[in-house]
Amino acid sequence: MGKTIRQLSEELKLSKQAINQRINSINGFRSKHTYKVKNHLEIDNQGVKMLANFDKQKRQERQPNRQAENDKDKNIDQILLKQLDVKDQQISKLQESLDQQQQLQLATLAENRQLKNHIQELSGLLESSSSTQQQQSNDKDDTLSNNANTSHSKDKNDKQDKDSVVGTDKGQKKIHKNKTNKSWWHFWQNKG
Repeated sequence: MGKTIRQLSEELKLSKQAINQRINSINGFRSKHTYKVKNHLEIDNQGVKMLANFDKQKRQERQPNRQAENDKDKNIDQILLKQLDVKDQQISKLQESLDQQQQLQLATLAENRQLKNHIQELSGLLESSSSTQQQQSNDKDDTLSNNANTSHSKDKNDKQDKDSVVGTDKGQKKIHKNKTNKSWWHFWQNKG
């Protein structure tokens, strides 16, 4: 003899709706394990056992799914851990490269400063050497100019102060100074 849905819900301590949901979730359950007695739907003994064991069956059905999900989760975790390791290695290499680049940049800056200081020293030496050479050149020019002026003045004075001796009728010699003409055409006359 079977049981009604009401009896089964009291026995399993489930609502009638929960029992109906379980009946509907099992394929072919209504056609194989239910029959109508007067106004009630009754479930045969095999159906009652199935519904009583429904939770166990669902758990067993879920168990492989859970195991598969757990395995899948473990695989995903392993994959993620490997990816994290790869990313950590990449970050480490990038950090090393960045450190090397910074060290190279600092070395380059230090070398540039040394070269700049060296260039400034050389420029200072060149400037002092150039000013010394310029001073020496100016001194030579001044010396040459002074010598030329002295020579020119001497020649000029010699021409101007040239004494000429002029005889007189009483036998005395008289000294006359030649006066030179200071106009520009005088130089042209003397050269020819």
